[in-house]
Amino acid sequence: MTVTGIITALIVGLIVGALGRLVIPGRQNISIIVTMVVGVIAALLGTVVAHAIGISTDTPGVDWGELLIQVLLAAVGVALVAGISGRGRRAL
Repeated sequence: MTVTGIITALIVGLIVGALGRLVIPGRQNISIIVTMVVGVIAALLGTVVAHAIGISTDTPGVDWGELLIQVLLAAVGVALVAGISGRGRRAL
């Protein structure tokens, strides 16, 4: 992997993590670093899942199907991390 690929993966991971965090209702008391790590993992897993179910990533422009899978995985990851850390907002 080239330096450009690593930087791109980090930027995509940060964006995917932030979008995943926005999808979850309430406040998640986890750091931006944890959000970025969850986002990078979700971006990588989302790409693998998209390839496995047949979503083509060779489209010109943004591949919305792959991005949707990545954001959903990031939302699940953020919810799990916030729940495991026990610092998430409790429902009234």
